[in-house]
Amino acid sequence: MKCPLIIGQAWKEISDSGQPLAKITVSVDPCKADDQPIFILMQFMMEVAANGSVTAPKSYSLNMSSEIIPMYIFSETSDGKVAVDGKVEHKFDMKPHTQNIDDYRRLCRERTNKSNFKARQVQVIDNDRGGYNPMQGMMDFSSILSKDKKGSAAPVKAQEMKRTRMDRGELENILFKLFERQPNWTLKQLVTETDQPQQFIKEILNDLGLYNKRGTNQGTYELKPEYKKSTEDMEGE
Repeated sequence: MKCPLIIGQAWKEISDSGQPLAKITVSVDPCKADDQPIFILMQFMMEVAANGSVTAPKSYSLNMSSEIIPMYIFSETSDGKVAVDGKVEHKFDMKPHTQNIDDYRRLCRERTNKSNFKARQVQVIDNDRGGYNPMQGMMDFSSILSKDKKGSAAPVKAQEMKRTRMDRGELENILFKLFERQPNWTLKQLVTETDQPQQFIKEILNDLGLYNKRGTNQGTYELKPEYKKSTEDMEGE
């Protein structure tokens, strides 16, 4: 039998007292018997035993149904054996009887109002020195942001950090000799050959060289025409 929660609580309180839980009345109208099975014509009414601690409606109608999952009732004997006591063939659903439907509505309203009311709670804080920190409980994002900034910075190669600039004129002479060896160089190749900082080489190439953005020598540097001429003159001498 399916019963309201409040009735289940009331029965739980009086289950050990030996007091009857409820009284069920079965009635049949003989004028409607005809050829229908008797259990279809049965009307069940239940009167719940009075319980002072639970203010629930006392009268309920029981709707019987046979559309249930087959179940059996088992018991254990004194010598530890299991016996089958019966088979569950019908189920009953309880609903408040019409004669006390107003009491059931009042109970529903009280239950709804109680669920909407939130009682305030007072919590005692141990070891409280009376100080107030408005930032307490808030997350510190400064360390996270600093980590993100450090992580997003471009890594500096150890080899790049070790390179020290030589005299500008000395580096220019080295570059002229490299361009005498071959006319086109990439910036990476020149860094490897001279072992000088990339930015330093680039500054000098802005004055001495031209960067090829297209063509067969795309991505390489070559000397400006006036410097090519001076190197050719030096070779002729």
